[in-house]
Amino acid sequence: MELKALLSNLLNYTLNKDENPNIETIEMDSRKPQKNSLFVCIEGFTMDGHDFARQAAENGAAAILAEKEVDSAGLPVIMVNDTRRALAILSDVFYEHPTQSMHLIGITGTNGKTTTSHLIEKILSDASIPAGLIGTIDMKIKGKSYKVANTTPESLFLQKAFHQMKEEGVKTAVMEVSSHALDQGRVRGCDFNIAVFTNLTQDHLDYHRNMEEYLYAKSLLFSQMGNVYKNDEVKAAVLNNDDPASSAFKRVTSSQVLTYGIDTASDMMAKDIEITSRGTVFTLIAPNHENVKVTLNLIGKFSVYNALAAASACFLSGVPLKQIVKSLEAVTGVPGRFETVDAGQDFTVIVDYSHTPDSLENVLRTIKEFAKGKVTAIVGCGGDRDKTKRPIMAGIAVQLADEAVFTSDNPRSEDPMSILKDMEEGVDADARYVTIPDRKEAIEYAVSKASKDDILLIAGKGHETYQIIGSDVLTFDDREVAKEAIGGIKK
Repeated sequence: MELKALLSNLLNYTLNKDENPNIETIEMDSRKPQKNSLFVCIEGFTMDGHDFARQAAENGAAAILAEKEVDSAGLPVIMVNDTRRALAILSDVFYEHPTQSMHLIGITGTNGKTTTSHLIEKILSDASIPAGLIGTIDMKIKGKSYKVANTTPESLFLQKAFHQMKEEGVKTAVMEVSSHALDQGRVRGCDFNIAVFTNLTQDHLDYHRNMEEYLYAKSLLFSQMGNVYKNDEVKAAVLNNDDPASSAFKRVTSSQVLTYGIDTASDMMAKDIEITSRGTVFTLIAPNHENVKVTLNLIGKFSVYNALAAASACFLSGVPLKQIVKSLEAVTGVPGRFETVDAGQDFTVIVDYSHTPDSLENVLRTIKEFAKGKVTAIVGCGGDRDKTKRPIMAGIAVQLADEAVFTSDNPRSEDPMSILKDMEEGVDADARYVTIPDRKEAIEYAVSKASKDDILLIAGKGHETYQIIGSDVLTFDDREVAKEAIGGIKK
């Protein structure tokens, strides 16, 4: 596409040279520009793309899009007020508006996004609907997995990914939508048909100044869904009726609303819930008043909420209820979400991504419902993130577990001992806990102390296969470390 034709989609810009190169790719990484690429300068939290404009030019860029003066090495420079907004617009245009011809489902909330998105993708695929997925763990296109950097990537990645999905015959896509992405405009240009809300509890207060701003960021998904009612196109908000935040989302969206819940009368409901160590059984009551018994391999009340959210989105997407239930019952788990580690031991090890107070409490309360022996919680908190939740999570761990082990998570640039000190402020001096800064040693300690029928919860990192210490990204997988530790005590 010629540069000027691409830029014609922007309302306000200046071009310093009367040149019109052919643009074959759009890039944000100065190391990637090739001949005939448009390099977009994005100012991030740790690096500013404007500082790498010359490098992009030397690597083959044909033009530079910026919001402040750059060294362009003589290339045409397009100046705009907001490069991130312009990037979203140009990416959508360049990749031919892929989501406008796709059924797109977005999921936002503090907890449950990943599990819900994987449940939806499973249901759609089983119903022979070519599906795509973008989320925390990976991106999937018709079952094939690709790596992603963030829960919700930048708009350029998204539009390129959706274009690839469209080219490969994907009709419906589901994606996790984080509050950061909404606040930063990464999903601008994404034409959502269904927006799902899971829950709202404390998280990301290192980024959002308070819970009101956090809620506002989440609400953008629902307020930006469009204001037109079409007979051939469903636009709907799927809201957790048991969460008070849903009332705010109902007010800001012009779309139709379908609610789900357990404790509050809702369109899609779960009744007669039975939770065991092997799974969860409940009666699903659909909007058409059809009642179906569901037997999940997933454990806990939070799993029921995730199943309800997924069922609601797929019901609105035209999947028959019997197919929805059949697919839900076939799911054995999602990586790092209440995932058991079995290395032949006579006690239970559970790895879970629970990294917020609410998710940690939910998981521990679920474990307590079927625990026969002692419950040990291995808990850490991330560095350079919300400090206010550290003492809260520590308090939950010592309150609900028989023993807590405080350790490091991803300390990043913070001193792990400083993070642990923050955690200890949330517990009494006589609380049952030990502090072991090294995460591997903490897991080994808990495993060595475990007896028959005990349960060890390793919380915080879930599916992650790395640990960030300083600027180093080290290989680390809670599941593999636990298996090694179990193997060690067997020897």
